[in-house]
Amino acid sequence: MSYVIDRRLNSKNKSSVNRQRFLERHRKHVQRAVRDAIDRRSIQDMERGEEVSIPAEDLNEPQFQHGQGGRRGAVHPGNKEFVAGDRLKRPDGGGAGAGGQASNSGEGEDNFAFEISSEEFLNYLFEDLELPNLTKRHLAGNDSFRYENAGFSSDGVPAKLSIARTFRAGKARRIALTGVARKRLAIAEQELADALARSDELGERRWQEEIKRLKRRLSCVPFLDNNDLRYNLHVKKPVPSSRAVMFCLMDVSGSMDQETKDVAKRFFLLLYLFLKRSYEKTEVVFIRHHTTAKEVDEQEFFYSRETGGTVVSSALRLMAEIIEERYARDGWNIYGAQASDGDNWNDDSPICSSLLEETLLPAVQHFAYVEITRRNPQALWHAYESLAQQRPDAFAIRRLTQASEIYPVFRDLFARQQARAL
Repeated sequence: MSYVIDRRLNSKNKSSVNRQRFLERHRKHVQRAVRDAIDRRSIQDMERGEEVSIPAEDLNEPQFQHGQGGRRGAVHPGNKEFVAGDRLKRPDGGGAGAGGQASNSGEGEDNFAFEISSEEFLNYLFEDLELPNLTKRHLAGNDSFRYENAGFSSDGVPAKLSIARTFRAGKARRIALTGVARKRLAIAEQELADALARSDELGERRWQEEIKRLKRRLSCVPFLDNNDLRYNLHVKKPVPSSRAVMFCLMDVSGSMDQETKDVAKRFFLLLYLFLKRSYEKTEVVFIRHHTTAKEVDEQEFFYSRETGGTVVSSALRLMAEIIEERYARDGWNIYGAQASDGDNWNDDSPICSSLLEETLLPAVQHFAYVEITRRNPQALWHAYESLAQQRPDAFAIRRLTQASEIYPVFRDLFARQQARAL
Protein backbone atom coordinates (compact mmCIF):
# COMPACT_ATOMS: atom_id res chain seq x y z
CA MET A 1 0.00 0.00 0.00
CA SER A 2 1.33 3.45 -0.92
CA TYR A 3 0.49 6.81 0.64
CA VAL A 4 0.47 10.25 -0.92
CA ILE A 5 1.24 13.09 1.50
CA ASP A 6 0.13 16.56 0.44
CA ARG A 7 2.90 18.91 1.55
CA ARG A 8 1.53 21.99 -0.19
CA LEU A 9 1.31 24.86 2.27
CA ASN A 10 -1.72 27.04 2.74
CA SER A 11 -1.78 30.54 4.19
CA LYS A 12 0.63 31.26 7.05
CA ASN A 13 2.75 28.25 5.98
CA LYS A 14 0.52 25.73 7.73
CA SER A 15 -0.28 22.40 6.15
CA SER A 16 -4.06 22.03 6.07
CA VAL A 17 -3.88 18.26 5.56
CA ASN A 18 -1.56 17.70 8.52
CA ARG A 19 -3.67 20.00 10.70
CA GLN A 20 -6.84 18.03 9.96
CA ARG A 21 -5.00 14.80 10.76
CA PHE A 22 -3.81 16.29 14.05
CA LEU A 23 -7.35 17.46 14.97
CA GLU A 24 -8.76 14.02 14.21
CA ARG A 25 -6.13 12.33 16.37
CA HIS A 26 -6.91 14.56 19.36
CA ARG A 27 -10.66 14.80 18.73
CA LYS A 28 -11.65 14.07 22.33
CA HIS A 29 -9.62 17.01 23.64
CA VAL A 30 -11.07 19.36 21.03
CA GLN A 31 -14.62 18.20 21.76
CA ARG A 32 -14.10 18.71 25.48
CA ALA A 33 -12.78 22.24 24.86
CA VAL A 34 -15.81 23.04 22.70
CA ARG A 35 -18.21 21.77 25.38
CA ASP A 36 -16.45 23.83 28.05
CA ALA A 37 -16.58 26.92 25.83
CA ILE A 38 -20.33 26.50 25.32
CA ASP A 39 -20.92 26.62 29.08
CA ARG A 40 -19.19 29.98 29.51
CA ARG A 41 -20.09 31.73 26.24
CA SER A 42 -23.20 33.56 25.16
CA ILE A 43 -24.97 32.34 22.03
CA GLN A 44 -24.00 35.52 20.18
CA ASP A 45 -20.35 34.69 20.84
CA MET A 46 -20.46 31.24 19.25
CA GLU A 47 -18.78 32.24 15.99
CA ARG A 48 -15.30 32.49 17.50
CA GLY A 49 -12.34 30.14 17.80
CA GLU A 50 -11.21 28.45 21.00
CA GLU A 51 -7.95 27.48 22.69
CA VAL A 52 -7.42 23.74 23.14
CA SER A 53 -5.00 22.31 25.68
CA ILE A 54 -3.62 18.79 25.25
CA PRO A 55 -1.77 17.08 28.14
CA ALA A 56 1.85 16.32 27.35
CA GLU A 57 1.45 12.60 27.98
CA ASP A 58 -1.11 12.39 25.14
CA LEU A 59 1.43 13.77 22.68
CA ASN A 60 3.92 10.93 23.10
CA GLU A 61 4.76 9.13 19.90
CA PRO A 62 4.97 5.32 19.84
CA GLN A 63 8.55 4.09 19.67
CA PHE A 64 10.58 0.91 19.90
CA GLN A 65 12.28 0.21 23.23
CA HIS A 66 14.45 -2.53 24.66
CA GLY A 67 12.41 -5.15 26.48
CA GLN A 68 13.15 -6.85 29.77
CA GLY A 69 16.43 -8.75 30.10
CA GLY A 70 19.84 -8.39 28.53
CA ARG A 71 22.49 -5.79 29.18
CA ARG A 72 23.17 -2.63 27.27
CA GLY A 73 25.72 0.07 27.88
CA ALA A 74 26.29 3.30 26.00
CA VAL A 75 28.51 6.35 26.44
CA HIS A 76 27.17 9.34 24.51
CA PRO A 77 29.31 12.05 22.91
CA GLY A 78 29.89 15.08 25.13
CA ASN A 79 29.68 13.10 28.38
CA LYS A 80 32.22 14.35 30.94
CA GLU A 81 30.71 13.07 34.19
CA PHE A 82 29.88 9.41 33.83
CA VAL A 83 31.46 6.20 32.59
CA ALA A 84 29.93 2.92 31.55
CA GLY A 85 28.42 1.09 34.51
CA ASP A 86 27.48 4.14 36.58
CA ARG A 87 23.96 4.09 38.08
CA LEU A 88 22.05 7.38 37.78
CA LYS A 89 19.62 8.61 40.42
CA ARG A 90 16.15 9.51 39.22
CA PRO A 91 15.58 13.34 39.31
CA ASP A 92 13.21 14.68 41.96
CA GLY A 93 10.12 16.76 41.11
CA GLY A 94 9.55 17.84 37.53
CA GLY A 95 7.03 16.03 35.40
CA ALA A 96 4.53 17.46 32.99
CA GLY A 97 2.47 20.12 34.71
CA ALA A 98 3.49 18.81 38.15
CA GLY A 99 2.73 22.04 39.95
CA GLY A 100 4.56 20.85 43.11
CA GLN A 101 7.11 22.52 45.37
CA ALA A 102 9.96 24.50 43.88
CA SER A 103 13.03 22.38 43.20
CA ASN A 104 16.55 22.86 41.89
CA SER A 105 16.37 19.67 39.81
CA GLY A 106 14.04 17.80 37.49
CA GLU A 107 12.50 18.65 34.14
CA GLY A 108 9.25 18.10 32.27
CA GLU A 109 6.90 19.52 29.65
CA ASP A 110 3.94 21.88 29.84
CA ASN A 111 0.63 20.99 28.23
CA PHE A 112 0.46 21.71 24.50
CA ALA A 113 -1.99 24.52 23.66
CA PHE A 114 -3.19 25.65 20.25
CA GLU A 115 -6.07 27.62 18.74
CA ILE A 116 -8.89 26.23 16.61
CA SER A 117 -10.49 28.60 14.15
CA SER A 118 -14.12 29.72 14.22
CA GLU A 119 -14.76 27.41 11.25
CA GLU A 120 -13.38 24.40 13.12
CA PHE A 121 -15.21 25.39 16.32
CA LEU A 122 -18.57 25.42 14.54
CA ASN A 123 -17.79 22.11 12.84
CA TYR A 124 -17.33 20.42 16.22
CA LEU A 125 -20.31 22.30 17.68
CA PHE A 126 -22.77 20.94 15.13
CA GLU A 127 -21.06 17.72 14.00
CA ASP A 128 -23.64 15.32 15.50
CA LEU A 129 -26.81 17.36 14.93
CA GLU A 130 -29.34 17.12 12.11
CA LEU A 131 -32.90 17.98 11.22
CA PRO A 132 -35.16 15.02 12.12
CA ASN A 133 -36.84 13.00 9.36
CA LEU A 134 -35.18 14.84 6.45
CA THR A 135 -36.48 12.53 3.72
CA LYS A 136 -38.32 14.40 0.95
CA ARG A 137 -36.17 15.18 -2.05
CA HIS A 138 -36.71 17.68 -4.82
CA LEU A 139 -34.66 19.41 -7.50
CA ALA A 140 -33.68 22.74 -5.98
CA GLY A 141 -32.08 24.94 -8.61
CA ASN A 142 -29.37 23.96 -11.06
CA ASP A 143 -26.24 24.76 -9.06
CA SER A 144 -25.68 21.24 -7.76
CA PHE A 145 -24.45 18.58 -10.20
CA ARG A 146 -22.52 15.36 -10.30
CA TYR A 147 -20.85 13.45 -13.11
CA GLU A 148 -22.19 9.96 -13.83
CA ASN A 149 -20.75 7.22 -16.01
CA ALA A 150 -22.75 7.08 -19.26
CA GLY A 151 -20.85 4.38 -21.12
CA PHE A 152 -18.06 4.89 -23.65
CA SER A 153 -17.26 7.20 -26.52
CA SER A 154 -14.87 7.09 -29.47
CA ASP A 155 -13.79 10.67 -28.70
CA GLY A 156 -12.23 11.99 -25.54
CA VAL A 157 -9.11 13.08 -23.72
CA PRO A 158 -6.22 10.68 -22.98
CA ALA A 159 -6.91 10.82 -19.24
CA LYS A 160 -10.27 9.09 -19.79
CA LEU A 161 -8.98 6.34 -22.08
CA SER A 162 -10.46 2.94 -21.21
CA ILE A 163 -7.65 0.43 -21.75
CA ALA A 164 -9.83 -2.67 -21.47
CA ARG A 165 -12.48 -1.38 -23.88
CA THR A 166 -9.80 -0.24 -26.35
CA PHE A 167 -8.13 -3.66 -26.39
CA ARG A 168 -11.51 -5.34 -26.74
CA ALA A 169 -12.41 -3.15 -29.73
CA GLY A 170 -9.01 -3.82 -31.29
CA LYS A 171 -9.40 -7.56 -30.90
CA ALA A 172 -12.87 -7.48 -32.45
CA ARG A 173 -11.56 -5.51 -35.42
CA ARG A 174 -8.66 -7.93 -35.96
CA ILE A 175 -10.99 -10.93 -35.82
CA ALA A 176 -13.34 -9.33 -38.33
CA LEU A 177 -10.60 -8.34 -40.79
CA THR A 178 -8.52 -11.53 -40.60
CA GLY A 179 -11.18 -14.21 -40.28
CA VAL A 180 -11.15 -15.30 -43.94
CA ALA A 181 -7.34 -15.12 -44.19
CA ARG A 182 -6.88 -17.27 -41.08
CA LYS A 183 -9.24 -19.91 -42.44
CA ARG A 184 -7.33 -20.00 -45.73
CA LEU A 185 -4.05 -20.16 -43.79
CA ALA A 186 -5.29 -23.20 -41.88
CA ILE A 187 -6.30 -24.87 -45.16
CA ALA A 188 -2.96 -24.01 -46.79
CA GLU A 189 -1.00 -25.43 -43.86
CA GLN A 190 -3.02 -28.67 -44.08
CA GLU A 191 -2.45 -28.88 -47.85
CA LEU A 192 1.29 -28.30 -47.30
CA ALA A 193 1.37 -31.15 -44.82
CA ASP A 194 -0.37 -33.43 -47.33
CA ALA A 195 2.07 -32.41 -50.11
CA LEU A 196 5.02 -33.18 -47.84
CA ALA A 197 3.51 -36.56 -47.10
CA ARG A 198 3.11 -37.30 -50.84
CA SER A 199 6.58 -35.87 -51.69
CA ASP A 200 4.87 -33.51 -54.12
CA GLU A 201 7.55 -30.84 -54.68
CA LEU A 202 5.38 -28.73 -56.97
CA GLY A 203 2.48 -28.70 -54.52
CA GLU A 204 4.90 -28.06 -51.68
CA ARG A 205 6.29 -24.90 -53.31
CA ARG A 206 2.79 -23.71 -54.22
CA TRP A 207 1.42 -23.96 -50.71
CA GLN A 208 4.55 -22.47 -49.17
CA GLU A 209 4.07 -19.37 -51.34
CA GLU A 210 0.40 -19.24 -50.38
CA ILE A 211 1.24 -19.48 -46.68
CA LYS A 212 3.78 -16.64 -46.96
CA ARG A 213 1.23 -14.46 -48.78
CA LEU A 214 -1.46 -15.09 -46.16
CA LYS A 215 0.92 -14.43 -43.26
CA ARG A 216 2.07 -11.23 -44.90
CA ARG A 217 -1.57 -10.18 -45.27
CA LEU A 218 -2.27 -10.95 -41.59
CA SER A 219 0.79 -8.98 -40.47
CA CYS A 220 -0.53 -5.88 -42.24
CA VAL A 221 -3.49 -5.66 -39.84
CA PRO A 222 -2.36 -3.36 -37.00
CA PHE A 223 -2.75 -4.46 -33.38
CA LEU A 224 -4.44 -1.15 -32.49
CA ASP A 225 -6.02 1.46 -34.70
CA ASN A 226 -7.38 4.93 -34.01
CA ASN A 227 -10.86 3.54 -34.54
CA ASP A 228 -10.31 1.16 -31.60
CA LEU A 229 -9.84 3.89 -29.01
CA ARG A 230 -12.61 4.04 -26.42
CA TYR A 231 -12.98 6.72 -23.74
CA ASN A 232 -15.03 6.74 -20.56
CA LEU A 233 -18.03 9.00 -21.06
CA HIS A 234 -19.29 11.06 -18.11
CA VAL A 235 -22.37 13.23 -18.27
CA LYS A 236 -23.34 16.07 -15.96
CA LYS A 237 -26.60 15.48 -14.12
CA PRO A 238 -28.36 17.64 -11.53
CA VAL A 239 -28.29 16.30 -7.98
CA PRO A 240 -31.61 16.06 -6.13
CA SER A 241 -31.14 18.03 -2.94
CA SER A 242 -33.29 18.06 0.15
CA ARG A 243 -35.13 21.35 0.51
CA ALA A 244 -36.26 22.35 3.96
CA VAL A 245 -38.00 25.29 5.55
CA MET A 246 -37.89 26.10 9.26
CA PHE A 247 -40.65 28.18 10.86
CA CYS A 248 -39.49 30.07 13.94
CA LEU A 249 -42.43 31.15 16.10
CA MET A 250 -41.59 33.45 19.02
CA ASP A 251 -43.98 34.80 21.65
CA VAL A 252 -43.37 38.53 22.28
CA SER A 253 -46.46 39.19 24.41
CA GLY A 254 -46.47 41.27 27.57
CA SER A 255 -46.20 38.17 29.78
CA MET A 256 -42.73 37.53 28.34
CA ASP A 257 -40.35 39.58 30.49
CA GLN A 258 -37.02 40.75 29.13
CA GLU A 259 -35.06 37.80 30.55
CA THR A 260 -37.47 35.28 29.03
CA LYS A 261 -37.35 37.01 25.66
CA ASP A 262 -33.56 37.01 25.81
CA VAL A 263 -33.50 33.23 26.37
CA ALA A 264 -35.95 32.73 23.48
CA LYS A 265 -33.82 34.90 21.18
CA ARG A 266 -30.70 32.97 22.13
CA PHE A 267 -32.39 29.68 21.35
CA PHE A 268 -33.45 30.92 17.91
CA LEU A 269 -30.01 32.42 17.27
CA LEU A 270 -28.46 29.02 17.87
CA LEU A 271 -31.08 27.37 15.66
CA TYR A 272 -30.53 29.93 12.88
CA LEU A 273 -26.75 29.47 13.09
CA PHE A 274 -27.15 25.69 12.93
CA LEU A 275 -29.41 25.82 9.85
CA LYS A 276 -27.25 28.24 7.89
CA ARG A 277 -24.16 26.28 8.83
CA SER A 278 -25.38 22.77 8.06
CA TYR A 279 -27.90 23.06 5.20
CA GLU A 280 -27.54 24.98 1.94
CA LYS A 281 -31.13 24.55 0.74
CA THR A 282 -32.88 25.61 3.94
CA GLU A 283 -35.16 28.61 4.19
CA VAL A 284 -36.13 30.22 7.48
CA VAL A 285 -39.50 31.91 8.10
CA PHE A 286 -39.64 34.19 11.16
CA ILE A 287 -43.01 34.76 12.86
CA ARG A 288 -43.52 37.03 15.89
CA HIS A 289 -46.83 37.01 17.69
CA HIS A 290 -48.78 38.54 20.57
CA THR A 291 -52.52 38.90 19.94
CA THR A 292 -51.75 38.87 16.21
CA ALA A 293 -48.99 37.18 14.27
CA LYS A 294 -46.77 38.67 11.59
CA GLU A 295 -44.07 37.31 9.32
CA VAL A 296 -40.94 39.42 9.75
CA ASP A 297 -37.34 39.48 8.60
CA GLU A 298 -34.34 38.41 10.66
CA GLN A 299 -33.57 41.91 11.97
CA GLU A 300 -37.11 42.57 13.20
CA PHE A 301 -37.48 39.07 14.63
CA PHE A 302 -34.52 39.42 16.95
CA TYR A 303 -34.54 43.13 17.74
CA SER A 304 -38.08 44.54 17.44
CA ARG A 305 -39.60 45.83 20.72
CA GLU A 306 -43.25 45.37 19.75
CA THR A 307 -45.42 43.63 22.38
CA GLY A 308 -49.07 43.03 23.29
CA GLY A 309 -51.50 40.39 24.56
CA THR A 310 -51.23 36.64 24.03
CA VAL A 311 -53.08 34.60 21.39
CA VAL A 312 -50.73 31.78 20.35
CA SER A 313 -53.09 30.29 17.78
CA SER A 314 -52.56 33.35 15.55
CA ALA A 315 -48.96 32.23 14.88
CA LEU A 316 -50.00 28.65 14.11
CA ARG A 317 -52.69 29.85 11.70
CA LEU A 318 -50.21 32.11 9.90
CA MET A 319 -47.75 29.22 9.63
CA ALA A 320 -50.46 27.03 8.06
CA GLU A 321 -51.34 29.79 5.56
CA ILE A 322 -47.71 30.27 4.51
CA ILE A 323 -47.25 26.51 4.01
CA GLU A 324 -50.35 26.41 1.83
CA GLU A 325 -49.22 29.36 -0.28
CA ARG A 326 -45.47 28.79 -0.68
CA TYR A 327 -44.32 25.35 0.43
CA ALA A 328 -45.84 22.30 -1.23
CA ARG A 329 -45.89 19.34 1.13
CA ASP A 330 -44.62 16.88 -1.47
CA GLY A 331 -41.51 18.94 -2.26
CA TRP A 332 -40.43 20.47 1.06
CA ASN A 333 -39.27 19.19 4.42
CA ILE A 334 -41.19 21.49 6.76
CA TYR A 335 -40.15 22.14 10.35
CA GLY A 336 -41.43 24.33 13.14
CA ALA A 337 -39.90 25.61 16.38
CA GLN A 338 -41.99 27.55 18.87
CA ALA A 339 -40.78 29.38 21.99
CA SER A 340 -43.12 30.82 24.61
CA ASP A 341 -43.52 31.26 28.35
CA GLY A 342 -46.68 29.11 28.20
CA ASP A 343 -49.12 31.88 29.11
CA ASN A 344 -52.05 32.03 26.71
CA TRP A 345 -55.59 33.30 26.45
CA ASN A 346 -57.84 30.94 28.43
CA ASP A 347 -59.77 29.45 25.53
CA ASP A 348 -56.90 29.53 23.03
CA SER A 349 -54.70 26.64 24.23
CA PRO A 350 -57.16 23.89 23.12
CA ILE A 351 -57.38 25.66 19.75
CA CYS A 352 -53.58 25.54 19.47
CA SER A 353 -53.53 21.83 20.20
CA SER A 354 -56.26 21.23 17.63
CA LEU A 355 -54.44 23.26 14.97
CA LEU A 356 -51.27 21.30 15.54
CA GLU A 357 -52.94 17.91 15.49
CA GLU A 358 -55.24 18.45 12.50
CA THR A 359 -53.39 20.94 10.29
CA LEU A 360 -49.69 21.32 11.04
CA LEU A 361 -48.39 17.91 12.16
CA PRO A 362 -49.70 16.17 8.99
CA ALA A 363 -47.74 18.73 6.96
CA VAL A 364 -44.45 18.98 8.87
CA GLN A 365 -41.55 16.62 9.38
CA HIS A 366 -41.07 17.75 12.97
CA PHE A 367 -42.32 20.44 15.35
CA ALA A 368 -40.63 21.49 18.60
CA TYR A 369 -42.13 23.54 21.41
CA VAL A 370 -39.84 25.10 24.05
CA GLU A 371 -41.46 26.59 27.15
CA ILE A 372 -39.32 29.17 28.94
CA THR A 373 -40.45 29.70 32.52
CA ARG A 374 -39.32 29.21 36.10
CA ARG A 375 -42.88 28.51 37.21
CA ASN A 376 -44.87 25.31 36.95
CA PRO A 377 -45.91 24.21 33.45
CA GLN A 378 -48.43 26.63 32.00
CA ALA A 379 -51.66 26.22 30.05
CA LEU A 380 -50.00 25.75 26.67
CA TRP A 381 -47.75 22.99 28.05
CA HIS A 382 -50.75 21.04 29.37
CA ALA A 383 -52.52 21.41 26.02
CA TYR A 384 -49.46 20.11 24.13
CA GLU A 385 -48.42 17.36 26.56
CA SER A 386 -50.89 14.67 25.49
CA LEU A 387 -50.23 15.43 21.81
CA ALA A 388 -46.47 15.00 22.34
CA GLN A 389 -47.11 11.58 23.91
CA GLN A 390 -49.27 10.52 20.97
CA ARG A 391 -46.86 11.76 18.26
CA PRO A 392 -43.30 11.53 19.65
CA ASP A 393 -41.94 11.09 16.13
CA ALA A 394 -43.23 14.46 14.93
CA PHE A 395 -43.73 16.60 18.04
CA ALA A 396 -41.43 17.32 20.97
CA ILE A 397 -41.81 19.62 24.00
CA ARG A 398 -39.03 20.80 26.30
CA ARG A 399 -38.69 23.27 29.17
CA LEU A 400 -36.06 25.95 29.74
CA THR A 401 -35.52 27.83 32.98
CA GLN A 402 -32.24 29.64 32.29
CA ALA A 403 -29.82 30.46 29.50
CA SER A 404 -27.31 27.74 30.49
CA GLU A 405 -29.87 25.08 29.50
CA ILE A 406 -30.24 26.31 25.92
CA TYR A 407 -27.54 24.19 24.32
CA PRO A 408 -28.37 20.90 26.14
CA VAL A 409 -32.05 21.28 25.16
CA PHE A 410 -31.06 22.19 21.61
CA ARG A 411 -28.87 19.09 21.29
CA ASP A 412 -31.66 16.95 22.73
CA LEU A 413 -34.08 18.22 20.07
CA PHE A 414 -31.75 17.94 17.07
CA ALA A 415 -29.39 15.07 17.92
CA ARG A 416 -28.87 12.58 15.13
CA GLN A 417 -31.11 9.54 15.27
CA GLN A 418 -28.19 7.16 15.77
CA ALA A 419 -26.78 9.23 18.63
CA ARG A 420 -30.21 9.57 20.22
CA ALA A 421 -30.69 5.79 20.07
CA LEU A 422 -27.40 5.22 21.86
